[in-house]
Amino acid sequence: MGEDNDRRRRSRSRERGRERRRSSGRYSRSRSRSPRRRKYKYWDVPPTGFEHITPAEYKALQAAGQIPRSSLQASVPVVGPSVTCQSRRLYVGNIPFGCTEEAMMDFFNQQMHLCGLAQALGNPILACQINLDKNFAFIEFRSIAETTAAMAFDGINYQGQSLKIRRPRDYQPLPGQNDTLAGLVSSVVADSPFKLFIGGLPNYLSEEQVKELLISFGQLKAFNLIKDPATQISKGYAFAEYSDSTLTDQAIAGLNGMQLGDKKLVVQLASVGAKNNMFSAAAPVAIQVPGMNVVNPAATPATEILCLMNMVVAEELVDNEEYDDIVEDIKEECCKYGSVKSVEIPRPIEGLDVPGVGKVFVEFGTVMECQKAQQALTGRKFANRVVVTSYFDPDLYHRRQF
Repeated sequence: MGEDNDRRRRSRSRERGRERRRSSGRYSRSRSRSPRRRKYKYWDVPPTGFEHITPAEYKALQAAGQIPRSSLQASVPVVGPSVTCQSRRLYVGNIPFGCTEEAMMDFFNQQMHLCGLAQALGNPILACQINLDKNFAFIEFRSIAETTAAMAFDGINYQGQSLKIRRPRDYQPLPGQNDTLAGLVSSVVADSPFKLFIGGLPNYLSEEQVKELLISFGQLKAFNLIKDPATQISKGYAFAEYSDSTLTDQAIAGLNGMQLGDKKLVVQLASVGAKNNMFSAAAPVAIQVPGMNVVNPAATPATEILCLMNMVVAEELVDNEEYDDIVEDIKEECCKYGSVKSVEIPRPIEGLDVPGVGKVFVEFGTVMECQKAQQALTGRKFANRVVVTSYFDPDLYHRRQF
C-alpha cells in the first residue's frame, strides 16, 4: 500500500515537472518571438492646425491657393546684419529702365511667396538699392536660406527684361555654409532643345506633387507650373528641364500617356513647331498653349475597379505583417468612399515575373463609389509617395490579368 502511494507521488511529481517544462518552453518561445510592429498609418494626414478637415479637403484648399505650400507659421530668424550681410545680399543685373526700389522689392516679395520660397509670413526682402547709371541693383534678404533660394530666379522676366541674379563680388560663404541648396530647382525654365512641356495635369496637384513625378527620372534643373494669375490655381500644364539632358527622352517615354486621375499626361519637347508624332491627329485637343497644339488622348472610362499606382514597391510586400498592414490601411481608407468588395495587391514571387506588382486594385460596389474614391485619392500621399490612379477593366480584374 505504501509502495503504491510512493509511486503515485512520484508520478504526480513527474507530471508537474513536465508541465513546468512545457510552460517554461511556451514562455521562452513567446519571449524570443519578435514582437509585432506597431501598426502605423501610411496615408498622409492634414498638418497641425488643420486636424478638423479631411486630407481631401486640405488638398482642395491647397490647390485653390488658400493654404501655403510651406509651413509659414514657423519663424525665420533674422541673423545679425554685421556678420551675414554679404550672405543675405544678391546682385540683380539688367533691370528695366525707370524701375524703382519699391517696385523691385514688391516684385521679389511676391515671387518668393508665389513660388513657395518664403519661409515665414511677411516680406523676405528687407531693402533694395538701385544704381541707375549702371543698370543694376542689390537686394537684401532677412535670412541666408531665402537668399540662396532666390538664386533660382536667375533669368526671370521683369517688365520685359531678363534679370541676372548673382552673388555680390565681396560674397564669402560662411564656414559650413553650402552655397547651393540640395535639390534647388530654378522656377525659370529657359528656352532650350531640352525644355519639356507637361500637359494634362489635374489642377489640384501641387507643384511638389508634379515635381515628385518628374524627379523619379532624375534631378530637375528648372520647373514651372503655370497658374492662373488671379486664382493661383494650376492651369493644368507645366514646363521643366532636367539637369542631365540625356534624361529628357527617358522622361518622355516613361511619362507620356500616363494615367493621372481622369486624365492622361502629355509630355513632349516644348520647342515651338515640334512634331506630335506620338499622338493621333484625330484625338481631341484638350489644352491650348500659345505656340503649341497639344493633343490629349481620351481618358479611360470609369469602372468599379480602381487601380492605385506609385503606392508600394515590391520590397514592402514580402513581409506578411507589413503586407497585411498595407492591405488593411488601404481598405480602411477606401471604405470612406463606398463599399469595398475586394482589394488585390499582387505580391512578388522569387524567380517569377508576377504581373501587377507595385499596383493596388480596389473593387467598389458601384462605379459612382469608385469615381468618388478616385477623385479623393488622386494626388494624396501614401508612404510619402504621390498616388496616381486609373480605372481598370473589371473582366481583366476578375481574371486576375493585372
